[in-house]
Amino acid sequence: MIKVNAVGQTCPIPIIMTKNALKDIEEGEVEVLVDNKISLENLQKMSKEMGYDYSIAETGEVFRIVINKIKEEVEEFEDEDNTVVVIDSIYMGKGDPELGRILMKGFIYTLTEVEVLPKTIIFYNEGVKLAVENSESLNDLKNLEKRGVEILCCGTCVNFYGLTDEVKIGSITNMYNIVNKQMYARRIIKP
Repeated sequence: MIKVNAVGQTCPIPIIMTKNALKDIEEGEVEVLVDNKISLENLQKMSKEMGYDYSIAETGEVFRIVINKIKEEVEEFEDEDNTVVVIDSIYMGKGDPELGRILMKGFIYTLTEVEVLPKTIIFYNEGVKLAVENSESLNDLKNLEKRGVEILCCGTCVNFYGLTDEVKIGSITNMYNIVNKQMYARRIIKP
């Protein structure tokens, strides 16, 4: 069993340390220690995405997740029409904030009307505020998600703004996944 001590580390370090440990073995277990729920949730999501079984134990303020690597990693980013939209603000462009807010609302609405949808929309930094209750764009985002668009929110950003319980669309993810989605994208659009 390979042991990874990621106590005191924040996103994306625990994910990267764990991925590196998993690369070192063809099959077997990797034990990871973390001290925050966001890292634990990110490791759970990563394990599920990779098709690995895992178990969790909590001792005081430390979480222990044991990941059982039993098969080859599945590449999830091979789509031909893999367009990713990245949104880092509640405003589109620079200048007047009210105009920027109107433009962003219009941009997201227009995504619901185009023929070719993006595969993924990633919200990070202040952009995560568009995925919460009372967001002017929430209904449009729900429409996009129903039509198969993956909606992702940066977990570090959601946590930073204190919005963990207010995100109403998509899923919370980590920086490792955000970088991978962009690296394997055929096209990245940033309004």
